[in-house]
Amino acid sequence: MRSIKSRRLRKKLYLDEFAILGFEISCSIDVASSDEFDLFLNQLVSFVEDHELMIGGGGDTKEFSAFICSEHRYASATNEDKDKITAWLNNNKAANNIVVGELVDANYGV
Repeated sequence: MRSIKSRRLRKKLYLDEFAILGFEISCSIDVASSDEFDLFLNQLVSFVEDHELMIGGGGDTKEFSAFICSEHRYASATNEDKDKITAWLNNNKAANNIVVGELVDANYGV
């Protein structure tokens, strides 16, 4: 797909300068009930949305994983965004064994 030269097609297919970057997170969750998990999830989603990012994923009262990227159409998540999310997870007592992935192309995974 990288051989497409037209700027319009690169934009339409989110290639090259129009690629959108995001990152994966995963962690173990230490909560006693689904209500505590819902509270954790609501707080995480609020934090992510406050930083103009969006999150998609899921889990249960033991494990959680998600993908985070920018909420703007042609914007990407940054290393600073990764650092903020990592710090938030590290400061949250419910999250353990936190793994934050590298920035990857949200559409093509490279």
